[in-house]
Amino acid sequence: MYDVAVIGGGPGGYYAAVRAKQLGAKVVVIEKDKIGGVCLNRGCIPTKTLLNSAQKWEQVRACADYGIIAENLQLDYKKVFGRKGQVVAQLRTGMTQVLKSYEIDYIEGQAVLQQPGVIHIVAAGAEVKTIQTKKTIIATGSEPLSFTFPGSQLPGVINSDELLNLEDKPDSMLVIGAGAVGVEFAAIYRSFGCDVTLVEMFPTILPNMDSDIVKRMALLLKKSGIKILTNTKVNAIKESAAGLEVIAETNGENQTVGVKSVLIAAGRRPVVEKMGLEQAGIAYNSKGIIVNEQMETNVPGIYAIGDVTGQYMWAHVASAEGIIAAENAMGNQLKMNYTAVPGCIFTTPEIATVGLTEEQARTMGRPIVVSKSNFASNGKAVSMGETDGFVKVIADAETNLTLGMHILGPHASDMIMEGTIAIRNGMSTEMIAQTIHPHPTLTETVHEAFNGVTGININQLKMKARK
Repeated sequence: MYDVAVIGGGPGGYYAAVRAKQLGAKVVVIEKDKIGGVCLNRGCIPTKTLLNSAQKWEQVRACADYGIIAENLQLDYKKVFGRKGQVVAQLRTGMTQVLKSYEIDYIEGQAVLQQPGVIHIVAAGAEVKTIQTKKTIIATGSEPLSFTFPGSQLPGVINSDELLNLEDKPDSMLVIGAGAVGVEFAAIYRSFGCDVTLVEMFPTILPNMDSDIVKRMALLLKKSGIKILTNTKVNAIKESAAGLEVIAETNGENQTVGVKSVLIAAGRRPVVEKMGLEQAGIAYNSKGIIVNEQMETNVPGIYAIGDVTGQYMWAHVASAEGIIAAENAMGNQLKMNYTAVPGCIFTTPEIATVGLTEEQARTMGRPIVVSKSNFASNGKAVSMGETDGFVKVIADAETNLTLGMHILGPHASDMIMEGTIAIRNGMSTEMIAQTIHPHPTLTETVHEAFNGVTGININQLKMKARK
C-alpha cells in the first residue's frame, strides 16, 4: 500500500513525488513513456537545446562585426541533433537519480484507475500489475492536437514531437499555428537556413499577447526571412513532385505554398483517454480534468495537476501545482495561487510576460499608466549587440500597483521575475523603481521602465507615459 501514487513523470509529477516523500509518504511514480514527460523529452529542453545551437550559429556568422575573423564556417545538423539527445539523456539521468535517492518507487507502464485507490499498470509485454494507494495525483500531461483536413496524414506532415525526431532538417517548412510553439520552431529552423512560412488563422501572430510585443516580434521574424500569413487557414495539403503543396485561404482568396514539410503546431490537448477516469468517477471535460483550488478532483483523495487540467500549460506551473497537490495529499490545506504566472517564448530575442496586457487592463476599464524602456538605450545590450526590444510596464494609475510586465529582448525569461514578484506580492512600481539596480546590466532596462511610470526614467527620449 502506497501513501501517494503519482501517474505521470513529467515536471509536475516529479515535483509532487519528491515533495510527498519529503513529507513522509511512501511514494510510487508510474510513467508510460520516459521520466521527464513532454517538457524534458519532447518540449522545453530539446527545443531550447536546438535554439542554443541556432543562436550560436547566428553569432559565429556575425563574428566579423565583433572583430573576429573566421573562415569556412559550417553547420553540422547531425551534431546539433546529437547534442539535443545528449542533453535530454543527461537531465533524464539526473531525475532518475533524485527519485532513487529519495527511495521513490518507479514503474514504467500505462496506469488505469480501476476505482479510487486501485490502479492497474500495463507494462511492456502486457504484464499487468495492481497497486493500492491512499492518495493519487494524476499528471499525465498533454499531446499535440491532431487535424483531419485533406492531406493531413501525408508523409512530411508532422507535429512538434515528430519534428524533434528528424535527424535531417527540412529545406523548407510551413508552420500551421503562430502561437508560442509555432513561433519558436519557425525561428529556430529559419536560423538553420530553412525556408519558413508561418500561418495563423487569427489576425496576428501570438494571439492574446500584448500588442506592442506582437507588432515588434512580427517585424523581427519577417526581417529574419520568415514569411507570415495571418487571417489564413489551411484547407488541404497535396503531394507534389517537389514535396508538398499547401492550399491556404487568406481573406477568402486561395494560394498555394510549396514546401518539403508541414509542421502542425496549433495547440495541445490534455491526455485523459484510457486512464479509467470514468470508472473512477472523476469529472472532466474537453479542457481537461476538473480540479478545485487545492488541485483535488471531485473524488476525494484524487488530485490532478499540470497540462491534464487544461488550465496553464507551462512546466513551471505544473511543478508548482505538484507541490500543492502533494502537500494536500499529506493532510495540509494549501491553495494554488495564480496571481502571477510568467510565460516565456524562447525566440531570438526572447519574449516574457506576466500579468495583464495593456489591452486586457483597458477592457477591464482600469485607469492605467504604461511605460516602456528600449534595450537600445541600455549599455549592456549595446555592448552585446542585442538591442532589439523593450520592457513594458502596466501600472494602476491610482494606486501605482504593478499590473503587468512584458519583455521582448535578450534574457527576457530571466528578467521577468522582477515583474512576477511585484505582481505576486502587490508591490507598487515605486518599490521596484527605488531599488538600486547594478550597472551595467540588462536589468537597468526594467528599472527604467518602472521609473517611467512616474516620469523619472533618465536614459530614454523625453516622452510621456501612456495613460
